[in-house]
Amino acid sequence: MSDSTVKQNQDEFPSLKNNLILRACRGEPVERVPIWIMRQAGRYLPEYLSIRSQNSFFDVCRTPSICCEVTLQPLRRFDLDAAIIFSDILVVPQALGMQVDMIAKEGPRFAHPINVPADIKTAIDRTKQASVELKYVYDAITLTRHALDGRCPLIGFSGAPWTLMSYMIEGKGSETHSKAKKWLYTYVEESHDLLQFLTHFIINHLVEQVCAGAQLLQLFESHCGCLSHDLFVRFSLPYLRQIAKGVRDMLTRRQIPF
Repeated sequence: MSDSTVKQNQDEFPSLKNNLILRACRGEPVERVPIWIMRQAGRYLPEYLSIRSQNSFFDVCRTPSICCEVTLQPLRRFDLDAAIIFSDILVVPQALGMQVDMIAKEGPRFAHPINVPADIKTAIDRTKQASVELKYVYDAITLTRHALDGRCPLIGFSGAPWTLMSYMIEGKGSETHSKAKKWLYTYVEESHDLLQFLTHFIINHLVEQVCAGAQLLQLFESHCGCLSHDLFVRFSLPYLRQIAKGVRDMLTRRQIPF
């Protein structure tokens, strides 16, 4: 999407009627604490379960019209101050060529997790571009932004590098992340290389979400709690800082307000 098209799209979005959460995020005074809920669109809603009975989890994520509907469902029930696009952090490894399935009552499963550094070449296609592979996310964001009609801001998100790397190595959810943490000691250089690659891809993914209409971004480093202070400082924090700076720098260069 060209920058001129992005700016035109931004101008065509409905005016925002509730900017409470945006003001709070900027550190401005607010009249009350803004509210949105983690996993606010999802399986506690019967209307969501009805949709899921006919569609797989990732089919919902990949179908913009359904994704939009699911994103809006909680706002019809509750007076929330933000919507968050219905997606999943594991769309990133999927976009890079890894097969990920959502197994009922078990969670995500990778068909071929990364066991040793040599696996990276076959598991990940480094030529993949977020703007192409994850276009369905951006289409869903644009559709949802219009459907919200300015009611509240729309949040976009991504998984953070260490959390994604951990999933890609463990192949599923884990309480200890021992396989992934072993990489940080055994394959130090290769770990940094993979984290750096994921960082660049995530920056582009987040920028594309803003271009599509996201007004707020969240970065989920869900697995950082399993890291010691030293491992967090070496293998997580630098990449989080890179992403924060990289997203702002890219949006500034493209003159896209955020």
